[in-house]
Amino acid sequence: MSILDDVDQIRTFDPANMYNSIFDFPEQIADALKVGKLWQLNPSEFLGIKNIVVIGMGGSAIGAELLRSFLSTRLLVPFDICRHYVLPEYVDDETLVIASSYSGNTEETLSAIDDAIKRKAMLVAISTGGLLGDLAKLNDIPLAKLPTGLQPRAALGYSFVPLLVFFEKIGLVKKIVKEIEHASAALQKYRDKYIEDNDTTLNPAKLLAEKMHQKVVIIYTGPTLTDAVGLRWKGQLCENSKNMSYTNQFSEFNHNELVAWSETIEQHKDHLMVVILRDMDDHTQIRQRMNIAKDIIQSREVEVIDVHSRGERPLERMLSLVQLGDFVSYYLAILNKVDPTPVNVIEAMKQALKNSR
Repeated sequence: MSILDDVDQIRTFDPANMYNSIFDFPEQIADALKVGKLWQLNPSEFLGIKNIVVIGMGGSAIGAELLRSFLSTRLLVPFDICRHYVLPEYVDDETLVIASSYSGNTEETLSAIDDAIKRKAMLVAISTGGLLGDLAKLNDIPLAKLPTGLQPRAALGYSFVPLLVFFEKIGLVKKIVKEIEHASAALQKYRDKYIEDNDTTLNPAKLLAEKMHQKVVIIYTGPTLTDAVGLRWKGQLCENSKNMSYTNQFSEFNHNELVAWSETIEQHKDHLMVVILRDMDDHTQIRQRMNIAKDIIQSREVEVIDVHSRGERPLERMLSLVQLGDFVSYYLAILNKVDPTPVNVIEAMKQALKNSR
């Protein structure tokens, strides 16, 4: 019997209960919608926006990545994500800057928001508090206060949904609340297939995790809707599963990385697998490239798995892939016999930075 079919054994590797955070993702989305609705701000202070920059790192930035990807066909102004201590040079008083840090203590984010204040940008913040909360209070920056007690990567609903609601409040997008509600309800149904009580043979998340076990996982996506999801899958596999993973997107990787799938891959093929994230709205030529690339990679005797989004509406489809990837990363952690919650190397890096000052 697979370890994934023994719930008691699964839980021995998950003392902090990461499973529940993944299971509760649909409910978190619904609660995050309430957080967004309660966000106190004056829309008249956000007129004449010429561009948007979200400051964030790691789990706090992935919500912004999903936002960028989801709104790429709706927004009429440029949207960028800053993962740095300083902002792009173009940021000025006509730029909307959103500081996102779940802990409120991310040093890159705190440095960049200081930069934004100096440039008199239009500012909002999203956090549980910390130093960012203090800074927001001191400078009258509208703050969306998030619930505490989660790993940043397990708070994706809170780093994503309130921003969508905020964009609707200030008139950048329309009719978003209904989409969020629909997606939350759909995900509650979709997760039934992925729960730990379901036998591996009937559980797509467990089956995919078994295929990934002891492999370096390469995730390929389209350039829209799924591109940020690929980043989420990679991050979750690295952090939850402690499993090496990489991502790239069509058709860019066809112009460089594809060449590496040559005869020289022979020495690595037993250690690799590829996942292609697909969506019903993928461009016709992108679909064609996916099919051709799949054939090329499979001809090198490397397994390629197609994973399709579920649902009719774009937000539902995007989040359906996020949900599946999160469950897969959890089950792969169990197969790797590691606790999915701690990120000890990241903590060691933070401590080393403190010690170097």
